[in-house]
Amino acid sequence: MIKKNYKIPDKTTIGHVHLKVTNLERALSFYCELLGFEITTRYGSQAVFISAGGYHHHIGLNTWHSKGGSTAQKNSAGLYHIAILYPTRRDLAEIVKRLIDHGYPITGASDHGVSEAVYLDDPDGNGVELYCDRPSDQWKYKPDGSVEMVTLPLDLKDLLNELNN
Repeated sequence: MIKKNYKIPDKTTIGHVHLKVTNLERALSFYCELLGFEITTRYGSQAVFISAGGYHHHIGLNTWHSKGGSTAQKNSAGLYHIAILYPTRRDLAEIVKRLIDHGYPITGASDHGVSEAVYLDDPDGNGVELYCDRPSDQWKYKPDGSVEMVTLPLDLKDLLNELNN
């Protein structure tokens, strides 16, 4: 039986995600050439680790069990999406403009109250969320003290106006 009183340490973070992909070079084109991640190491022709800012890796990409296979299925168990946190709203606006300029399809855009997010799929059908947080002093709370999160349409025009400031 699992004891219910355990609490994960406050400063715990999610270190990285490791994705199965069907075509490593196609995945690298998306994550590195389009989104701007940098390769930190390769494992032969089957795996690559990539990062932002020189970290050892934020994302691992491999074809160990998936080379030439089918893409991720929307209606089955598995990864819903990975979320990439941008440091500022302007940084989010820059990547959204880059996606638009390259004609890459955006599948959604939401204002969650605590954050603003844009959604897309990588070439293997893995969901990707690109987002920035609002300062925590702007978050709203429910009467029970929990964070009030919403899903409202994101005003992309207003987001892109960040690039004019």
